[in-house]
Order: sequence, then structure tokens, then C-alpha cells
Amino acid sequence: MERGNIMHRRIESAMTMMTDPRHFKLRLFIEGNIIGVATGMVIALFRYLLELSEEYLPVLYRWLPEHIAWIPVWFLLLAICGWVLYRIVRRDGMTSGSGIPQIKGILLGEMDMNWARVLVLKFFGAVLGIGAGMSLGREGPSVQLGACLGQGLGRLTHRSYAESHYLLTAGAGAGLAAAFNAPLAGVIFCLEELTKNFSAFVLMGAISAAVTATTVTQYFFGMQPVFHMGVVPVIDTGHMYILLIVLGAFVGLLGLAFNPMLTRSQDFYKRIPARCRLLVPLFCAGILGFLLPEILGGGSRLVDSLVVTNYTMAFLVLLLVGKFLFTMICFGSGVPGGIFLPMLVLGSVGGAVFAKIAIFFQWMPELFAVNCIVFGMAAYFSAVVKSPITGSVLIMEMTGSFEHMLALIIVSMTAYLVSDLTGGVPVYDMLLSRSLAVREKIARRIRHRRILLEVSVGVKSALDGAEVAKTLWPSGCVLVNVRRGPQEIAPRDDLRLQAGDELFVLTDADDTAALQALAAEHPDQ
Repeated sequence: MERGNIMHRRIESAMTMMTDPRHFKLRLFIEGNIIGVATGMVIALFRYLLELSEEYLPVLYRWLPEHIAWIPVWFLLLAICGWVLYRIVRRDGMTSGSGIPQIKGILLGEMDMNWARVLVLKFFGAVLGIGAGMSLGREGPSVQLGACLGQGLGRLTHRSYAESHYLLTAGAGAGLAAAFNAPLAGVIFCLEELTKNFSAFVLMGAISAAVTATTVTQYFFGMQPVFHMGVVPVIDTGHMYILLIVLGAFVGLLGLAFNPMLTRSQDFYKRIPARCRLLVPLFCAGILGFLLPEILGGGSRLVDSLVVTNYTMAFLVLLLVGKFLFTMICFGSGVPGGIFLPMLVLGSVGGAVFAKIAIFFQWMPELFAVNCIVFGMAAYFSAVVKSPITGSVLIMEMTGSFEHMLALIIVSMTAYLVSDLTGGVPVYDMLLSRSLAVREKIARRIRHRRILLEVSVGVKSALDGAEVAKTLWPSGCVLVNVRRGPQEIAPRDDLRLQAGDELFVLTDADDTAALQALAAEHPDQ
């Protein structure tokens, strides 16, 4: 009975939202600021702990060879760390891996999570895993931590299903923004990757949360960009247009192996007993700490070193192959941690390799080697994630290279096209589909739950130009409201929908994908 009353209040709240959208946007703005403050504080502590590990882990690996008796003790500590991580992942499977596919699954209505439990376990699991030297990034956990805080606010205040999703999305964007001092990238990430829909409500919550979270983290860490690239010379895109396309294609081809190897690494770990899986990447990290310490951790310091150190071609190839394989070993195990940062590092090393080749054949002066490193990051990200705008803006903010937007877009779009033409799929969509395959129980548990879904009618979609009464809606769907620009239109049977219309549909959670497919843009038709 109580559950029914709560659901009734949520649907009533959602209906009120659509009758007075201005007040709703104000509420989202205020709630976004609350989420931003909370996310900023959590991510600031998260970043501080990871930066401590980045500082002291190299010192430890220089100290251990001089005190050999302590090496077995260190590996024993790594084994204990593996056991703790195993218990964390076993306690809640939503803590494993990046966290971004899980957030996409929640937004699609295919997953759910205990936000408080995931918040605590993900935080400590990511600190342990990344802090021990695994090749994982802080951005995935940061996104999920922010999403937990957004979802928590929605549930504690008994918001509607739709509003809770706006808050969760805002928290996710705030997490990315706080992790990399990149508020604009956090907002675009929400639109391009998470929702794949330009919504004024999503935009309002995401902007306020991302800006506020970044302001909080900048209070503790300053305004310096994540990567210290020094002066990146302005490149003449007119004269170097072809070279930029070649760079994008080169790095895009390097990125083609990422997704297949990621799936193979996950399949490999299925053959290993669950209790022992996490020992593999941890012991690899322990060994690599003595042999190739440059590839430990996320790799932000490796990117900085590429700018100031003239590595040989052979060593760059070694770094590229070593970082790639070590990332596969780490992520495939299911350790809490992201792949954003390792992808960017791989792209930077790929860009450095291309710079060596281009300088050798005199295609460009040595002055622009740092440009190739910066552009390579955006290209690799775009090839693997297939979000070229997010990649371009993210690298621009992370490097402080604001005058290189045009060049970043050129290489990003080229890498994206290379990936698209060769059948590449977005890495987070791939990971989500694999996760759903093994989490079918969770999907079944939350199906048939009534939700209020917002969808945007795409150009030449199945809904573009269709009459409401003649549209083949999924069974049980009720069109509640249509927003066309500033107008609110009652959903009459004879109403003809147009591209750009914002639809609010009351439906079952498992019909989310079908509704989004109806509204999806099809420019080729």
C-alpha cells in the first residue's frame, strides 16, 4: 500500500512538472547545485588519495630493490588487497568495472542499484585498485559516485522516476567534471553518451552540477589542467589538414583492437576461480613496478613525461604495447576502475609514435610533436567510445589547449569514421550488453515498473510526421504531454508529431529501448 502511494506521488509530481516547466527547471538548478557540492567533496577526497598513491608508489618501487627482504611483504599486502577487492565486488556487483555502463543501464531501465552501498564500496574499491598500481582510470568511478549522490537525492526526497533520472545524470556529469576539471566535457558527456538526447531538463541539472562540482575541486586542487603540456603551439589547420586526417586515421586504427581485446580479457577471467581473479592484475602490477613502472596507475604522469622526455621509437612502442596489455589485464578482472584515462594515455603514446614518424619523413617540424600527443588522446577516445564531441572538449579542457578546437574535431571525427567504417561499436554500449547478459535476474526484477520517460523525436524517425493515434506505440504506453519549443500541446489523436518535439510517455521500464528506437534519428531514410 505504501509503495503504491509513493508511486502515485511520483507520477503526480511528474505531471506537475510538465504543467509548470519553469519552476521545474529552477528546482533542477537548485538540486544540481546540491549534487555538485556533494560530488565535488567526494571526488576531491577521491582524487587526493589517488594522487598520494601516484606520488609514493614510484618511491616504494625504488626503495624495495634496496631492501629485498620487504618484497615478499609487499606482495603479501597486494594479496590482501586482492581479497578485500574480491569481497567488495562480491558484496555488490554494481561496483565492478568502470561504472559508466551500469549508469547507462539504469537510465535504460534495465538495472538498479543501492546508491548508498555502491557509493561506499565503489569509493574504497577504486582507491585500493588504482592506488595499488592497476592501469585503471578515476573517471569511471567518479561518474558512478556522482550518479549515486544524484540518485540518492532523488530517492530521499521521493522525486518522480523521470526527475530522479535527471538528478542521476546530473551527478554523473558532475563526477566527470570534478575528476578532470572539465565542466563543459561533463555536460556534453551527459548529452552525447548517457542520454543521447538534447533535453533542456538534462541540460539544466547537468550544467549546475558540473560547474559547482568543478568549483569545489578547484578550491582544493587549483585551476591547473590535469595534463601539464606546457605551451602547445597553434597549428595551421589549412596547411596541415591532410596530416591531421592521417593522424586521426592512424590513431583510430590503433583503437580498433581495444574493444575486441577487452572482451577477450573478460572471457579469459571466466576460466579463473573468482577468489583468484584479482590476484592476477595485482601481482602483474607488483612485477611491472620493478620492470616498467611508467605504465602503472592511470598514467597521467606518463603523458606529462612524453612532452619533456625524448623517448626512442622502440621505447614508445614498448610503452604502447605494455600499457595496452596491462590495461586489458586490469579491466578484464572486474576491479572497480575506469578506462577513460588509460585510453587517453594510449592515444597520447600513439600520437608520440606518429610524431616520430612524421618528423623522420619531414612531414612536419619537431615543434608540433606535442600537438600530436594532445590530438592523439582525442582521436583514440573517439575511436573507442565513439563520442567525438565529448573527446574533443575533454582534451581541450584537460590540456588547456582551447585554441585547438578545430584541429581536435578534425582528428576526432576522422578516428570516429575509421572506427565506424570498420564496424566498431561504442565501448560502453558493448560493456553494457555484456553486463546485461550476465545480470538478467536484475533486469527481470525491475521490469514492468511504470515510469515517465522523456524522448526527443529525431529527424526522419518513425515518429517524425506520424499521427499520435496511428503510431504503433509499445503496449501500455500513454502519451502524457508534448512540448514543441516553448509550447505545451495536448496529445490529441490527430496531433502530427514533428522532429524536435519532446514527448513525455508513461510506460513500462522494459519498453524504454523500444520507445527510444521509435524516436531515433534516421537521416538515410
